[in-house]
Amino acid sequence: MAADKAYSSRANRVYLRRRGISAVIPEKTDQQNNRKKKGSAGGRPVTFDPERYKQRNTVERCFQKIKTWRGLATRHDKTPQSYEAGLHLRGSIMWLKRITSPT
Repeated sequence: MAADKAYSSRANRVYLRRRGISAVIPEKTDQQNNRKKKGSAGGRPVTFDPERYKQRNTVERCFQKIKTWRGLATRHDKTPQSYEAGLHLRGSIMWLKRITSPT
């Protein structure tokens, strides 16, 4: 799971670890400093893969493109079926733009 620094708490990491989910969450600077102040009692530094973290940005940009469609962003569609249909339609439009645009 990739998340931003807001979710870098020890409790979140323990929760994910118990469920066998690898976390790609950068550690906040103040958390790093506090851990270093404690010395060996502060624990190990968290593992962080910057390449996997970069992929998080791609997913977030995709969600932002979906949300630019007002009906999906504001959830005006009342039924789950019509909301899902809007998601499929927006995804199709995004895909068509991608395959027809010159690269």
